[in-house]
Amino acid sequence: MQTENEKTTETAVMTAMAKFLSDLWFVDDFREQPEYLSEIFETILLTEMGDDQDLRIKMINSIRTSKMLAKAVGSFSDKQIETACNKIIAV
Repeated sequence: MQTENEKTTETAVMTAMAKFLSDLWFVDDFREQPEYLSEIFETILLTEMGDDQDLRIKMINSIRTSKMLAKAVGSFSDKQIETACNKIIAV
């Protein structure tokens, strides 16, 4: 990660984000990630490890981030997202 005062371009940031989203498509269906995380975390919460407050906060934040991503691009088709990512990456 770069430090705050280092020079970068908006294009570089957008290209990196587009590459991330593009790569995400090859891993799994992101639309299901919030439910997957919730299921995993609910199981962990039933264990002794689940009593850790810091771990609980991290789990909640992970679910929130996953839901935000799914909400942000979830209404678009896979093809629409792929096309947009490819255009940004090509810039």
